[in-house]
Amino acid sequence: MNEVEVLEIAREAIFTLIKVVSPILLVALFIGLIIGIFQALTQIQEMTLAFVPKILGVFIAIILLFPFMLNQMRILSETLFDKIISGS
Repeated sequence: MNEVEVLEIAREAIFTLIKVVSPILLVALFIGLIIGIFQALTQIQEMTLAFVPKILGVFIAIILLFPFMLNQMRILSETLFDKIISGS
């Protein structure tokens, strides 16, 4: 295995990581934005107000997106296992 193949595997792993994590981060960002707008409009500056909806939203997103995330990780694993078996 040479440097090009190692960099290719690292690139695939990072790209898969971005595909798996970005929907959950976008959900947290959107909920945080909505809570921030709500706090600005009502002038309620309570730190825990943003925490609970964000956690619930992230948990729901993980549950709903778990099949997609598992499939992406399976594809990456199969690709790596095929490269290990082929010896290149």
